[in-house]
Amino acid sequence: MNQCKYNFFQSSIGKKVVMATTGIFLMIFLLLHLSVNIFLFSGEKSFNEAVDFMRKNLFIRIMEYVLFIGFLIHILFGIKLHLQNKKVKGKINYAVNYYFTTSFSSRTMIYTGILILCFLILHIINFMIPMKYSNNNHISDYEIVISLFKNPLYTFIYVFSFFILGIHLNHGFQSSFQSLGLSNKNRLIWIQKLGFFYFLFICCGFSIIAIWFFFNGN
Repeated sequence: MNQCKYNFFQSSIGKKVVMATTGIFLMIFLLLHLSVNIFLFSGEKSFNEAVDFMRKNLFIRIMEYVLFIGFLIHILFGIKLHLQNKKVKGKINYAVNYYFTTSFSSRTMIYTGILILCFLILHIINFMIPMKYSNNNHISDYEIVISLFKNPLYTFIYVFSFFILGIHLNHGFQSSFQSLGLSNKNRLIWIQKLGFFYFLFICCGFSIIAIWFFFNGN
């Protein structure tokens, strides 16, 4: 039984299922993250209270570790799938056919994923760590966010990173449903539409917040 499970997760299908499951989990997190960022428009007090609630909520704190593990698994299996597919695509005819029958977002998943990872590291250094220890420095969470969004270089990187995330999500959303067997010819068009509106909402939402406070932040 254990050997069957091991063989499943080592197979291409098994890796795709893991990628889909962790991917959907991460997409749900993005919605939650955006909902907190929207409190920036309500002012310093509301945003600080929202962040403080997230910080003190036991369930959210546990989910942070689950999220971290899920992200690592997503990266690991993504790299494995890329290397596995690269071996198959070594055949010239297959490689040419793959190029003309797949979308740009599909062909660049590994590269957009790497760029997103780089941004996440930068995001943790600039946001999460300072916000976690902000009480020691007597700087509010709101002040940390606004000061970063007033930086033109960081705001550009932030918005560009969500543009890259949009490319990644454009394929990842529908791919997740297909890998889990939830997609068919009748549902595909609706999944594609839902995926389009999802990544548009996420990427525009985060980007608009950054751009707004770049021009209007105190």
